Amino acid sequence: MILSIDCGTQSTRAILFSLEGEIIDKEQIMYEPYVSEKAGWAEQNAEIYWESLCKASLELSKRNKLVFSNILGVGITTLRSTMVNVDNQGNILRPSLVWLDQRTAKNVYTPNFALDLVFRAIGVKSTLQKMERKGQCNWIRQNEPEIWSKTHKYLQISAFLNYRLTGNFTDSVASQIGYIPFDYKKQTWANPKDLFEFSGKLYPIEKEKLPELVNPGERVGEVSKIASHITGIPEKTPVIACGSDKGCETLGMGVTDTTIASLSFGTTATVQTTVSSYLEPIRFFPAYPSLIPKHWNPEIEIYRGFWMISWFKNEFALKEVQKAAEMNIPAEVVMNELLINSPAGAMGLIVQPYWSPGLGEKNAKGAMIGFGDVHKKEHVYRAVIEGLAYGLLDGMHKLEKRGGFQFQQIAVSGGASQSDEICQITADVFNMPLLRGKTHETSGLGAAIITAYGVRAYSTLKEAVNKMVNYEKTFFPDKKHAQIYNSLYKEVYLKMFKNLEPLYKKIREITKYPEI
Repeated sequence: MILSIDCGTQSTRAILFSLEGEIIDKEQIMYEPYVSEKAGWAEQNAEIYWESLCKASLELSKRNKLVFSNILGVGITTLRSTMVNVDNQGNILRPSLVWLDQRTAKNVYTPNFALDLVFRAIGVKSTLQKMERKGQCNWIRQNEPEIWSKTHKYLQISAFLNYRLTGNFTDSVASQIGYIPFDYKKQTWANPKDLFEFSGKLYPIEKEKLPELVNPGERVGEVSKIASHITGIPEKTPVIACGSDKGCETLGMGVTDTTIASLSFGTTATVQTTVSSYLEPIRFFPAYPSLIPKHWNPEIEIYRGFWMISWFKNEFALKEVQKAAEMNIPAEVVMNELLINSPAGAMGLIVQPYWSPGLGEKNAKGAMIGFGDVHKKEHVYRAVIEGLAYGLLDGMHKLEKRGGFQFQQIAVSGGASQSDEICQITADVFNMPLLRGKTHETSGLGAAIITAYGVRAYSTLKEAVNKMVNYEKTFFPDKKHAQIYNSLYKEVYLKMFKNLEPLYKKIREITKYPEI
């Protein structure tokens, strides 16, 4: 048996997997995604992640005492770009700036005259300045220097949880995603002296504050006696390096090459694939390290993605939430009826799902256009789902263009993939066969796969993937719906941002939100 810990933005799940990829049991602990003291801020006490891990694992161990005694290894996958400042005792020094946080630092990096000319000539200077401003470490250094001086280690959530389990400040190469001094092409900490490796200059974190890195599938350490007592995991159980939640999802869907694209229907919606040669998905934007050693996951993402389902539920679906409570089922199941009651194209209502700005769309805001007196709640919900599918389709086309390949099918994972209606809409928008895994806990499955390989339950990673990835259903596109979506996508959706951007920019200048 393998124990996967999947620590996300809104919950932590402890999941027991068999070596055939079947879920034996799981426990989920929910929490608020963040606390916001100011508009655009998003912070979380990292202790919540650890406490949720302990509670979920302990509950699972109580129900599965015999199975827990035979766990072969533990793998941890977590949310990305969320860092923890700890002192030399491993104590948390301040709340983590969650990946949703929109505060910005000041630009302090000044290239020499010659390098500045090069940056301007190749059109990268403004991108580098934006990346520097987004660095959480830079904001802390500038605004809370006393915190930074006390910081012994600056860690991803994965490294923080690894430390709490094993006592080692060690993390996976495949977890290093965020505003940190990481050389994505070489998959190692950046060398500040490297002329064209910018991350070491933009995020000048002292080397001693960074954790040791190991490749996915290698040992991080073993569960300590203290951690065993509060988690229920047997002492000395190997903890194996895994990767980020999206990377684990991609592996968990069996996406090991460019014949297939991986769609993630999570808090952040993404489209990824796996390549054996470094490929930037957007110019000057890195490809992330894959769980397959010396491979990469180029990715296009939609910030807040399927978080929009939670937004819709909280703001507009009180009736459905109450009905679900009476039936003791998830509200999203009842909300599927809204999708059924609205036709393809949502009667002309179209959503641009930029609820938060993204790379290359710094002025972007969300938009719904095409309202008429015919529109009801069900049309709004369907338009949200269709808009997210349009955004992911646009991302897939960008990946294909950058890499010179063409996907043959798509695989889907994440919480929203449980909905047949959402999967069918996506298949129709993409006009491609869509594979859904047997489990929607795909991130946990990806962690289980690399952990099984790491403890040598399988001789090769390919064997582990073939044995543990199982597909439940294939959704084929409806030709009539696909034609409607193709026209709306090409003739309306792709033109929305270009036409609305001047208005988004003016709104931002007037309201000062998000921070300029």
